[in-house]
Amino acid sequence: MRTEDYIPKRVKELCSKHKVSKYRLAQLTDMSQTALGNIIKKESIPTIPTLERICDAFGISLAQFFAGDGMRPDLTDEQEEILETWDNLNADERRILMNFVKSLKK
Repeated sequence: MRTEDYIPKRVKELCSKHKVSKYRLAQLTDMSQTALGNIIKKESIPTIPTLERICDAFGISLAQFFAGDGMRPDLTDEQEEILETWDNLNADERRILMNFVKSLKK
């Protein structure tokens, strides 16, 4: 898939997955709705800094943006296993795990 087709598709996927409207994404990225709309409608291709702002809004890296959902580039098998386990935890379990992990650093 060409970059100019992939980027708008991926932004729409992320908005849908995270239940974020174009208006909310504009707020999170400090961009205008028009600028985001132009990217989504394939009327403009975002710069790397703009893509980074979009990624930050979704809490992902550029590598994750281009790798797609379910793909975690540059991770070891062990790191991948930890993240897969994390993804299957509920909010309370995640909080407990984070407290435990933080206690290990002390």
